[in-house]
Amino acid sequence: MKGKKIRAFLLVCVMIAVTIGRAPVTSNAASGLPTHLLTGYWHNFNNGAKCLRISDVPAAYDIIAVAFADATSTPGTVDFTLDSGLSSALGGYTESQFISDIAAAKGRGQKVIISVGGQNGTVRVEDSNSATNFANSVYSLMTKYGFDGVDIDLENGVNSTYMASALRLLSSKAGSGLIITMAPETIHMQSPSSSYFQLALNIKDILTIVNMQYYNSGTMLGYDGKVYAQGTEDFLTALATIQLENGLRPDQVGLGLPASPSGAGGGYVSPSVVNAALDCLYDGSNAGTFMPPHTYPTIRGAMTWSINWDASNGYNFANTVKPHLNSLGGGGQQQTAAAPTFSPAGGTYNSAQSVSISCATNGATIRYTTDGSTPNASSPVYSGAINVSSTTTIKAYATAPGMNASAVTSAAYVIDNGGNYQTWAPNTAYKAGDMVSYGGKNYRCIQSHTSLPGWEPSNVPSLWQVQ
Repeated sequence: MKGKKIRAFLLVCVMIAVTIGRAPVTSNAASGLPTHLLTGYWHNFNNGAKCLRISDVPAAYDIIAVAFADATSTPGTVDFTLDSGLSSALGGYTESQFISDIAAAKGRGQKVIISVGGQNGTVRVEDSNSATNFANSVYSLMTKYGFDGVDIDLENGVNSTYMASALRLLSSKAGSGLIITMAPETIHMQSPSSSYFQLALNIKDILTIVNMQYYNSGTMLGYDGKVYAQGTEDFLTALATIQLENGLRPDQVGLGLPASPSGAGGGYVSPSVVNAALDCLYDGSNAGTFMPPHTYPTIRGAMTWSINWDASNGYNFANTVKPHLNSLGGGGQQQTAAAPTFSPAGGTYNSAQSVSISCATNGATIRYTTDGSTPNASSPVYSGAINVSSTTTIKAYATAPGMNASAVTSAAYVIDNGGNYQTWAPNTAYKAGDMVSYGGKNYRCIQSHTSLPGWEPSNVPSLWQVQ
């Protein structure tokens, strides 16, 4: 997204109650968010787009992301001050009015979050102290202004380990209703091994949505390995599929586009193209040349920079995309309680054995694969134990009664390489997938790193996952 002088970005994801011929839309119980969302960025500066008070933002926007919080001289700490130039342009907009407007927006059912970064942002979270500072300072802003969460838009890169720690600490302070969004550039989401993608996967259990910026990008590789140019439907769908097929849930993926040609240096598409891309991902209709391998009924929506640029363009983006999102079915409620469990729970074993899958939700249907691919509605239904052998990877999802088949996913990895778990040790290079034992528990490495004293698996859930 552009900085205060140049770039703008919108986070759009939409939903509405009942639609023509499609299922009613349901909401996420933890955050109070609808299945499909429309989010926009609100400028805390005057850059030529229409200046707005929070009270001017149309109800069509489900999430209002305030851009931006500023770095301070203390590493990791951020602060926010209402811009004096904006206040003057609005004829005098005070902090108390700003806070009151946020409360009123929340009273209408909208969510308001603080965005950190932007093109010119210099926030750095690269050690435990700065992680703590970041969490404490963001929570302080949430308390003071009434923000519902935070948007991570650090265009100069992120440290996936320590930012994950910071966001988990923030989550522990704010509770289950915390909204966490991310707005990475396309280059940072080309591979799960990139730091931004790793961050998203490391906090998947508390992450709300990733609204990648499908603009100011040039050409990029799509899921099928082909090169696609920005400003096309195929660019949106082929790049979104990389995220959808590499670990993020469909309800965690949104399409980020400029609200007008003035909102970005390149990559603008007509809102009708955004709608077509959403249809392609939602149910396979209105596709361009690229066709994703699956459909994703819970695709979260769209995002744009910005509400201000949209206002300057007669709200063409919101007026076109929001009603279309309203027409999409709910795709089922997002309920992690329906996630399957595995026995054994995963790890490295001495010999081939049987693995069973279960779900605590009564009446759940479990579908699975044994080749490492993501299960879909056509995958076999689980019944009885699965006999596994060397390098077998099992993935499965469970669908509770009344839920869409792709609403909940989970995965277990069972690998037989003829060896036992190694004992965790400091000053050792570990790669993703390595298995260790520590403190009587088994762990799988989820991010490559060199261990240090104090980084025991039980202390760093962003690096190790208990099995």
